[in-house]
Order: sequence, then structure tokens, then C-alpha cells
Amino acid sequence: MTEQNSEPVWLTVPDLTTELGLEVSRVRRLLEEHYLLAIRIDGVLKVPSSFILDGEPVHNLRGTIMVLGDAGFSDEETMQWLLEPEESIGIAPIEALRQGRRSEVRRVAQALA
Repeated sequence: MTEQNSEPVWLTVPDLTTELGLEVSRVRRLLEEHYLLAIRIDGVLKVPSSFILDGEPVHNLRGTIMVLGDAGFSDEETMQWLLEPEESIGIAPIEALRQGRRSEVRRVAQALA
């Protein structure tokens, strides 16, 4: 799993089918519906492993992705914001979401709008 202050471990769509126990079409739907966020790295769609917790997408990740998208963030900007330490939170927003700190993360995300 991803450790704070280290490079993310990236999962491809085939990796996600194994990790989540889902068909490719269902994984693609999770991406389309923003339950997960992927960016292209060397032409391949990839998702950080930190976006998965207990065999499913991190709870409340979708809402945070949508708040940032509504604020005009691109997928790449959203990914960067989620993965990099956020001073006002004290850790990367994805790590705060993994800890159940949704309200704090959303408050900061909404302030960016």
C-alpha cells in the first residue's frame, strides 16, 4: 500500500479486476462514475493503490472527486491534490479519507473552489 511521503503504487485496469474481484466492464464503470480516478501514465490508465481499501474504492472518494471536478480541477490536478500532503489537513487527502476524515477533506476541497 502507499506510504505517506513515498511514491504511489499504481494499478492498471487488469490489476483492479483482481484487486476488486470485478469484471473489466464493472471496473470501467467505477472509473466512468468517479468512484475511482485514473490517469494515463505512459499511455496506460492507472489508479493509485491507496484508492482501494478493504477490497473496494475508498468510501467518500467519489464525492471528493466530484467536488474537485465541479471546482474546475482536471483529473490530473485532482489526482495530484489527493496524493500530495495538504498542509491544512496534515497528510495527503486520500490518507485522511482512508481514516474516515471526510468532512475535513471536503471542507478543504470546497474552499479551493
